[in-house]
Amino acid sequence: MIRISQRRMAILAAVVLAVGVIAANAHLIAVAVQSQPDCTLSAGMAAKPAC
Repeated sequence: MIRISQRRMAILAAVVLAVGVIAANAHLIAVAVQSQPDCTLSAGMAAKPAC
C-alpha cells in the first residue's frame, strides 16, 4: 500500500513539474512577442535586421 502511494506522489510531482516548465516557457514566449511584436516571424518572412 505504501509503495502505491509513493508511486502516485512521484507521478504527481513529475506532472506538476512538467506543467510548470511548459507554463514558464509559454510565459517567456508571450513576453518576447509582446515586447517586440515586429521582430517575430510572420507568414514565412524573416525578422527585420534591427531585431
